[in-house]
Amino acid sequence: MKKELVIKNTAGLHAALAAKLVQLASSFDVDVRLEYTDKVVDAKSILGLMSLAVPSGENITVIADGKDANLAIEEIENLLG
Repeated sequence: MKKELVIKNTAGLHAALAAKLVQLASSFDVDVRLEYTDKVVDAKSILGLMSLAVPSGENITVIADGKDANLAIEEIENLLG
């Protein structure tokens, strides 16, 4: 499952938000990835997320595969929105 989201946090995908995202993604038994520009990283990797350097207002795509993919994407959308 894929869903496009907008990073609404004024600081973009900064370290504290990335840490929360890793914690949230890790709570699900799903494969979760984030895509920004042409780069795809594991959402359970803080270094991967930080390497994206997503500024505020930019679109990212969340890709989730697994039993709870819909729930994982919904929760990630709540966190980032």
